[in-house]
Amino acid sequence: MVDSYGEGVASPGRFNLRFYLRQQPVILTIVSVLLVFAFLFVTGLSGIYHSQRRALGARWFNRGIIDLKNSQFSAAVTEFRSALLYSRDDFAYQLNLAEALVGMKHTEEASSYLLNLWEREPDNGRVNLELGRIAAQEGKIREASRYYHDAVYAAWPVNEEQTRREARMELIELLLRVNDRAQADAELIALSEGAGDDPEQQEKFGKLFLHVQDYERALAAYRTSLKSNKHPAECLSGAGYAAFQLGRYTQAQDYLRAALALDSKDTVSVDLLRTSELVVRMDPFRREIPAVERARIVKSAFGIAGDRLRACETPKSPPSVAGSARTMNLADEWAAAKPTVTQQSLRANPDLVDSTMDLVFRIERQTAVLCGTPTGENLALLLMAKLHEGN
Repeated sequence: MVDSYGEGVASPGRFNLRFYLRQQPVILTIVSVLLVFAFLFVTGLSGIYHSQRRALGARWFNRGIIDLKNSQFSAAVTEFRSALLYSRDDFAYQLNLAEALVGMKHTEEASSYLLNLWEREPDNGRVNLELGRIAAQEGKIREASRYYHDAVYAAWPVNEEQTRREARMELIELLLRVNDRAQADAELIALSEGAGDDPEQQEKFGKLFLHVQDYERALAAYRTSLKSNKHPAECLSGAGYAAFQLGRYTQAQDYLRAALALDSKDTVSVDLLRTSELVVRMDPFRREIPAVERARIVKSAFGIAGDRLRACETPKSPPSVAGSARTMNLADEWAAAKPTVTQQSLRANPDLVDSTMDLVFRIERQTAVLCGTPTGENLALLLMAKLHEGN
């Protein structure tokens, strides 16, 4: 199209196109800004949404923790399940739910959660502890021991160190239940290291060491406990029992007498004290006694052993041929020695004291094998034989 002056005039279409092309960067910028704001707005809404979900989950979780601590297991299970609705993969939520399920005796479902958690964190102390407890309840001793052991040596937070000690204590109790005293003793030694001087704690260690027959450590634990102002009868009797088993009869007497002064109805301590007094009184090898008293004691022991030998000629259970033969030889020895075992000859001949007591000890050992553990004075002589064995 040409105007009157011969110049071309742009068509409306070309004009609009040039205008659009000039405005395109502005439009793109505006659209981009709007998109950014829209993205930020949506992201913000999403963040608020997820934050609210986390807050709701944490709220249910905290309620569950309170109920779990108060042993309200059913309520805790409901609350932990509600928390998991807002965070299905949360490790802590699943672990505490499993603990609540264990409290409700729903061990199968709890095991399912715990095994999944164990696959995620096989070194987690609490997971191993709960799996150990479940295995112990089900009688799977080897499996329980492994989980407990892993729990003991797991990496625990400083504020949960007490839980590690509880895990080791449960392991010890499990080992004692299956009569594995050696392993229980090893774990107990580790547990007692650095335990401090708390009287109640040390008394508990004393009882456990008695259980595993570690009498030296039992006595040490009881003595530590007795350093406090309180001297409970049970602690004194435990110390007396440990000292008795160690052959420290004079020391045992002191503890047992103190225990009976507080509890005269303790029949075990009564019997142990009576035997301890007999051992001390009937021991001819005490350095402080005069020769006349030593001779009297040896002659009395010789007569007691002879009576035991005669009473054991017809044992309750069938003896072995070798055992019967040894008993007959001892009877012959006793009969041959009888004329020489007089107070006068014993005073004059120290070697006769040794040979006579050697015969007495051999009689007590042999008759204990054939006729069972003796009582009274014969038991005192048998314990004395063990005390002086090898001397």
